[in-house]
Parts: sequence; C-alpha cells; structure tokens
Amino acid sequence: MKLFTIILLFMSVGTLMGCKKYLEAKSDQSLVVINSTKDLQSLLDNYALKQTAGADETSADDYYLSYQNYQSLNEAQRNMYTWQNSNLFIPVGANKDAWSIIYENVYIANTVLDHIDKGAATDSNFGELNNIKGQALFLRSFSFFKAVGIWSLAFDDHTAKTDLGIPLRLTSDFNEPSKRSSVLDTYAQIINDAKQAVNLLPDIPIHVYRPSKPAAYALLAKTYLLMRKYELAELYADSCLQLKNTLLDYNSLNTSAAYPIPAFNKEIIYESYLSGNSITAISASRARIDTTLYQQYENNDLRKLAFFSIDASGLIIFKGSYEGGPDRFAGIAVDEVLLIRAECMARRNNVDDALTDLNSLLKNRYKNGTFLPVSSKKSAEVLDRIIKERRKELLMRGIRWMDIKRLNKEDAQINLQRKLNGITYQIKANDLRFALPIPDDVITLTGMQQNFR
Repeated sequence: MKLFTIILLFMSVGTLMGCKKYLEAKSDQSLVVINSTKDLQSLLDNYALKQTAGADETSADDYYLSYQNYQSLNEAQRNMYTWQNSNLFIPVGANKDAWSIIYENVYIANTVLDHIDKGAATDSNFGELNNIKGQALFLRSFSFFKAVGIWSLAFDDHTAKTDLGIPLRLTSDFNEPSKRSSVLDTYAQIINDAKQAVNLLPDIPIHVYRPSKPAAYALLAKTYLLMRKYELAELYADSCLQLKNTLLDYNSLNTSAAYPIPAFNKEIIYESYLSGNSITAISASRARIDTTLYQQYENNDLRKLAFFSIDASGLIIFKGSYEGGPDRFAGIAVDEVLLIRAECMARRNNVDDALTDLNSLLKNRYKNGTFLPVSSKKSAEVLDRIIKERRKELLMRGIRWMDIKRLNKEDAQINLQRKLNGITYQIKANDLRFALPIPDDVITLTGMQQNFR
C-alpha cells in the first residue's frame, strides 16, 4: 500500500477512535462497525473535521513575520512562507500538514457516503439519512475546494482541461489509487457534490457546525467566483442570501476587548477554522499587519478597532477572527457572500444593486452617524471599491491566496514579496508557484505528477 494511503489510514483510524463512545472498533482498529444514522452523524460531528488547511493563508500577504520569528519556524513553514519549491511536508508524528488535514476530511465524508450506499444504517429515517448524506457531500466538496485553491493554478477556461487538479478520491477504499484529475474535472466534482448537497440539507441547521442549504449555495457561489463565472456566482450568492442574510452591527461590539467578535455570531453560515499547525507562522503572537493595509481603514471604520491592536513596540496585530479567540475563522459568513453578489452585479453593470449590497455591509461597519453611503454611476469605480472592501473585510480567513490568483487572471498584477535579513523573496502575478508543491513524500510514493516550476 502506498505511503499516502498508509498515512491517511493512520490519521483516519485516530479520528474514528475519537468517536468510540458511539462506535465499536474492530480488533485491528482499521474498520468500525456502523449500524445506525447516529453512528454516521457521530463521524461528521467530530470537531476535528471543522479544521481545514491553512497553507493558503500562510502563503498569502495578509501578514508578515520578523526575521527572528521566521527563524523560529520549522523548515516546512519557512519554505511555505517564502514560496519555495519543495520540503513543505511535515513528518508523520508531528502535527498534521495541510494535505493530511484535507484528505482526512475527504476520507470521513467518503466513509459516510459509502455506508449510506451500502444501507449500513439499519434504523434509517429517510429525512435524517438525506441530511447526513448532504452533510458528507458538502464536507467533500468543501475539502476539494480548499485543496484546488492550494495545489492548483487559478481556473482558466483556456487551460482547465490540461492544468493539473487534485486527486478526486470518491471512495473510502484504500486500494483505489490516487491520481491527479484536471482542474476542469476538479471543479466539476466540487460543483456536483455541492449541488447534490443543496437538495438534501435543511434551510436551518441545528448548529453552524453542520452545513445547511445556505452553506451549500454559498460554496457554489465561492466556486463559480474562482472560476470567474460571475453570473452563476451571483445566482448562488443570491440563493444563499434569500435564506440567510443577517449582518453583525459592529457598533454592538466591545472593540477594546482582546477578541471583540464572538464565535458563532449571527453572520456565520458554516463554521470552520484554519489548522493550528499550518497557521503557526501567523499566530497572534507572531504575525504583524503591514501599515499600508492598516491605513486603508478610515478612522470611523470600526473594523480598524475590532480587527487590530497595536503592541508596545507599535506593531499591528490582528485580533478580528470570527472564532472569538486566536484561532483563524475559515468558514463561510454572510459578509463574504454579500460581497460576492455585489462584485458580480458590478461586473455586469448593475451598479445600483451592487451599491445597495456594499452599503448594507458598510453601514454595519462604521460608527453610528458617520457612514456616508458610497455613490457612483460608474461600474468600474464601484467594482474597484467592492474589491478593496473585500480585501479589508475578509482578512485572515484563508481567502486572500485564492483571490490573488483569481484577480491576477483579471490582470490585477498583484505581486508578493517578503523581506528577511536583507534578502527579498518574490512571487509575481500568475507565477507557477501559486500552485503550492504537493508534499514530496506523497509524490515519491504515489507517482503523481508534481506541480510545474
């Protein structure tokens, strides 16, 4: 059995055994007995599944590190921070790397789907079983979405059939070999899973830990946005917002608090957080915000107070996570979906409706009585403002890396650089390194093709 499979099995067994109060583990610990919908739901309710990869955020320009903090990272983190071509894999026994996190989640989703197909839930209630199937399809779709954003280049209609996508593991059978699909096929699978989930999930989940119909609609909007299929992105963003559109008024926050924004607040559509291991490089004690970005927030913009604090040395620290603490929110929230719809409307010259969405968001972000609605009749001006507000609103959520790749396909010419101890590291727009290298051991022992450099 290939090492990738063995590693994944080892991690998956650990996750399954975490549910042992619900499941009876077989003696070899490689299989579990699943007899009921409760067993299936228990697998999906495992808190570890709410963790997703942070390699995209680690690679993006939402933050910077001092040379001293950079030196304190392990080799994989240093290489990822400076966009190197190899050695991004964290050895077995250490905390899980991005690849392992994503494909463990895929494995659990496939385990649930396979057992449903085999009729393993003998007590099945039709509605409950459909909900569980929808949750598993959403988890697989969400995981593939994260993976393609990290390990593949930006979607391009002209090259998507030949660009390297990700392994689309659609079964929990470890004997099924892993091979890379095209970018086109990868996005098709993400969309297919999410569309199936839409028809199976409830409008309102019992908790945002579980996906819902609005979450699946939002995932489709996010996916079509990355594909630059803006009319479809707008359609699904609108479908989401018809069901869930509440915004958090930042005037209600205690912006002087250590972490002003509460977890599970009313904007949250689906809960997920970035991996503590992949995101170590940008933990609250190390990451710093560039003053150029900080100065984009006006003084009456409450995000300036809610998102940032300034330490004793005058450096800027991010504190605005929707996790209500130092963890980085990586789920889906109303503000992101509203900005997707606004951007797409602006791109098709529907300026008035685009401004309605933008101003709806911003009036909840500025101090009461100080916000002046954005006004323009020029779609280019409105689009530019929406893109700027997207940059300021969705900071540190694992979104920026994918945004850079997408916007550079729109000729945004976003180039990144890091300066460390007199050395400048750069990655220019549409560089092949925007598809991170797959971990070396996975490539060596599966025979999959590595990303081009």
